[in-house]
Amino acid sequence: MIDEDLIETTLSSESLCEGVLLKAHRDRVQLPDGGIAIREWIEHPGAAVVIALLDNGKLLFERQFRYPVRQIFLEMPAGKIDAGEPALDTARRELREETGYKAKTWRHLGTMHPCIGYSNEKIEIFLAHGLSFVGNDLDDEEFLEVVELSLADAVLAVRDGEITDAKTISALFWAEKLIKGEWEMPA
Repeated sequence: MIDEDLIETTLSSESLCEGVLLKAHRDRVQLPDGGIAIREWIEHPGAAVVIALLDNGKLLFERQFRYPVRQIFLEMPAGKIDAGEPALDTARRELREETGYKAKTWRHLGTMHPCIGYSNEKIEIFLAHGLSFVGNDLDDEEFLEVVELSLADAVLAVRDGEITDAKTISALFWAEKLIKGEWEMPA
């Protein structure tokens, strides 16, 4: 349902910066009450995150340094969608490159928007199981450590502030509901 009383209309758009990954914009918009406002936002190509379920029941995670916040994060395998690439292909590529695993079975679970206040980024959430190790193939500028965690330990890591990454927390929510049988697998 679209509520027309909430829609903002773009009157003009200015490109502020075009980087390798992101583009910054400043838009002049008309508000629902007729007023005018400025909206600055980041254009992002989108990403995919993988809930990688091992045969032993554990989930695959990665520890890696994230430059913008200058700290090491524990997160699920994920990566940027390349231009024209289907999100499932991104998920397959990232799981293989970063963890060295490939999966027999893939399911798209849903979509999350991690930062709706300033970016159009959306992240597609996938479940991968029937995993087999084939060897990783990290990008030249990528350094990470693969970690296995039980669902219970991962949820505790969220509670204890060890996992603060939004895409991982959202994906864990899905994983917990599916693994506990509270939600049925999407068709």
